[in-house]
Amino acid sequence: MKPPYQITSKILHLISTISQKIGEVNANYLIKNNPQLRKQNQIKTIHSSLSIEGNTLTEDQITAILENKRVLGSQKDIHEVLNAINIYDKLHTLKFSSEKDYLKAHKILMSELIENSGKYRTKGVGILKGSKIEHIAPPSENVPYLMRDLFSYLKDNSELSLIKSCVFHYEMEFIHPFMDGNGRMGRLWQTLILMNEFPLFEFLPFETLISKNQKKYYHALAQSDKEGHSTKFIEYMLGIIDDSLSELLTNSVQKLTQEDRISIFLENTEGEFTRKDYMKKFTEISSATASRDLKTALDKGFIQKFGDKNSSIYKKL
Repeated sequence: MKPPYQITSKILHLISTISQKIGEVNANYLIKNNPQLRKQNQIKTIHSSLSIEGNTLTEDQITAILENKRVLGSQKDIHEVLNAINIYDKLHTLKFSSEKDYLKAHKILMSELIENSGKYRTKGVGILKGSKIEHIAPPSENVPYLMRDLFSYLKDNSELSLIKSCVFHYEMEFIHPFMDGNGRMGRLWQTLILMNEFPLFEFLPFETLISKNQKKYYHALAQSDKEGHSTKFIEYMLGIIDDSLSELLTNSVQKLTQEDRISIFLENTEGEFTRKDYMKKFTEISSATASRDLKTALDKGFIQKFGDKNSSIYKKL
């Protein structure tokens, strides 16, 4: 059964702008060819997702842990970071539509932090905000069936990934399948769903914007609870993704080096090509720059050259 939500004009607008920005990010190779940016964004993702759950370690401390340096902090906080690093390193091995992988991810993420990590709860739970009960989750005996239905929904190829990821995030939070770790699993699995179609989401730290104003995050969840469908949460999360892409485009303006251009072109080229083909890929460079790039690739043994001057044909080795 498809989880309930409505397509609003706001959702349509956000999908349009997000799609356009994903195209810009990919066209400018902002993620793929900037290892330092990828590392920084992974640190931001881990820091933000864990800080939402009360972790007190800073980005600098998380960087130090990644570099195997000693860090002063509570053992629980350090262990949460180590688990998060572990699961983000394994993201490519997980299938977003696999319930088995989902439970495996929770086991890694919550290892040694709670009992029965990687297993659905067997007790009733309610979420408190202060002294007020904000949400009462479905009975524990319903959790396996509800999660099975939710994973069936993930296999619906007619659904847009952008919407599907938001719906899963909300519905999972509503079901609250684990005794702890539900929030970080919701954000992690949304990332994995999006990565399946848009690889750049592996390194897009949209959790940073959530952590800056957690009240809006919880308010969107509460609104959807009250209305009985995930529409408000979809609007909220698409807005977060849109803003995150805008930040990436604003803060990541970079000029590709000669090495970057050669690497990108050869990775995406099969068979023979000309200098003109090379320039079509990088419209901002001159013919002289293209010639220098190709000479460098030739000198380094990356390509072969046939013919001379304007009639030259190249082939990747």
